[in-house]
Amino acid sequence: MNRLRLRAEGGFTLIELLVVIAIIGILAAIAIPQFAAYRRRGFAAQVVSDLRNIATAEESVMAQTQTYLATVCNSAAAVVACTVPITGVTAASLGVTATVALVAATNTFTITGSHAQCAADAWTYTSATGQITTVPAVGLGLCI
Repeated sequence: MNRLRLRAEGGFTLIELLVVIAIIGILAAIAIPQFAAYRRRGFAAQVVSDLRNIATAEESVMAQTQTYLATVCNSAAAVVACTVPITGVTAASLGVTATVALVAATNTFTITGSHAQCAADAWTYTSATGQITTVPAVGLGLCI
């Protein structure tokens, strides 16, 4: 009688535990790269949004003063310091660094931005075309 009871209370076998560990490993191998890709796309969207905000602010300043500003946002350390003198337009989010370069000959500007978590990637807005181009870093492991 005691022997039947001991046998009925047995735990998982070693094979069952190894199968569960293998399944968890496979799921982790799929999920971790996907998570890194989601983060990278989030950082990219944040930079692109900020570049568009800065471009909008530059065009608003141009409409009011007939000139572009050379320094809309060169520091992302404090969001308050990155606010242009246009009410309600915030130039850069935390972690985003943007630099404005004016081309006086053609009366255009270029904004280059990057994110602290993906510093190897760079995005550039050109006012002449209105397009944002990117130079992505090689590999997904560079965004942390």
